[in-house]
Amino acid sequence: MQTILELKNLKKHYDTQKAVDDISFSINEGSIFGLLGPNGAGKTTLLRMITGIFYPDSGNIILDGSPFNPVEDVAKIGYMPEERGLYKKMKIGEQALYLAQLKGLSKHDAMQKVKHWFSRLEMESWWNKKVEDLSKGMSQKLQFVTTVLHEPRLIILDEPFSGLDPVNANLIKDEIYNLSKRGCTIIFSTHRMEQVEEICDHIVLVNLGKKILDGTVYDVKQQFKEHKFHIALEEAIQLAGHPAFEVLEAKDKEWTLKINEGYKGNDILRHFIDQQASIVSYQEILPSLNDIFIQLVEGTHATARAFQSTNA
Repeated sequence: MQTILELKNLKKHYDTQKAVDDISFSINEGSIFGLLGPNGAGKTTLLRMITGIFYPDSGNIILDGSPFNPVEDVAKIGYMPEERGLYKKMKIGEQALYLAQLKGLSKHDAMQKVKHWFSRLEMESWWNKKVEDLSKGMSQKLQFVTTVLHEPRLIILDEPFSGLDPVNANLIKDEIYNLSKRGCTIIFSTHRMEQVEEICDHIVLVNLGKKILDGTVYDVKQQFKEHKFHIALEEAIQLAGHPAFEVLEAKDKEWTLKINEGYKGNDILRHFIDQQASIVSYQEILPSLNDIFIQLVEGTHATARAFQSTNA
């Protein structure tokens, strides 16, 4: 799979603060990539360097196989920041046309693209409304449209579902999938870990300016799994002890078990089958990205505090 964006040893400092401290990673074309981290982790600085708003103090950004040129490459990028970037007094239709032409579209092409996206996202009746009259969710839909209508190859979405009701969130989610299928690459930044699990192929977690995790969602969850399993039966049985596992929780016809070292999940199944139990469901319990996020971020902060105390 072709790499569309590569960051090499990026650094950005503000006075004594290391906002981005030697971060490297790459993103494959057509993927949906999650950039995660707590407040103040360095995510926004990274995104602003990728879009050319900030310049790195050192390191390189490679876009589509060539050194990133903010002036020439701006048309390849669509950036939807968390903060609203819309003109409140301007009519919605006029604003969408204006922003499309700023991205290099002719007036004719801009009109076609705007009408297409307004129709897809059920916004036709908004044309003559002003931004100041929109709800937060409606503003978010407009900002999404102005981000993608010039068909950028790299789309950066910072908290794209903020303010959206479930129906409109699903509408935007479907469009993100469609854009990815058409070859667009999405960088998705959010604090909502359940959205990351559902949408993203690959994630990077940054904290205190450093990269602390990089991998596919599947591989990350496998890396942090605790070998726990849940099993449910049709009828309650007297569960005999077994060296393959320990019982963490027992409730009527359901058990949460942990595999002991040297054994496998099939050893649990075999034990219940030997007892002639009728199994309704059996599955491994994998940690959520939210649990992994908290574990790593809290661990990084604890290490930083210990380092500061030692060197005080």
